Amino acid sequence: MTFYIADSAVFIMGNCDVDSSLLITIPGVVDEVRAEAARLRLDLAREGGLRVEWPEPEMVNKIKEMAAYTRDLEELSKTDLEILAKALEHKDNAILLTDDYAVQNVAVQLGIEVKPIAQKKIRDLIIWGKKCIGCKRSFDSGEVCPICGSPLKKKRKRKI
Repeated sequence: MTFYIADSAVFIMGNCDVDSSLLITIPGVVDEVRAEAARLRLDLAREGGLRVEWPEPEMVNKIKEMAAYTRDLEELSKTDLEILAKALEHKDNAILLTDDYAVQNVAVQLGIEVKPIAQKKIRDLIIWGKKCIGCKRSFDSGEVCPICGSPLKKKRKRKI
């Protein structure tokens, strides 16, 4: 049986044709859904069997490691990390439903199947880096260039 790990986009966009009894989400997603229509979709899904579960802490740590490797960690919220952890727990029999590109990048790196809700799916796996807008030197991380003091801008380091 295939389960679907639901990010908040499932309830916000409302164009997901998945049986609610096959949906799993996390408390952080429930907290993010505030708009009246999205809240109604969430409540209907809960009545239909949507499961709300906490992610396992060791899975959250694995997600943080991979997100640090891809350098998506600064882009991901606590809820993003937790939804990825829940998807990793069910990796062999689940599909992650999300439109977030940073979430997709980390998920695909970990072998988690992803299905977007309203956006296109990512095409390339990306490792991010930083480039100084002043002296143009490249760095792995940081906000300010240690050489000239200019801000660092996120850039594609390489595609996998």
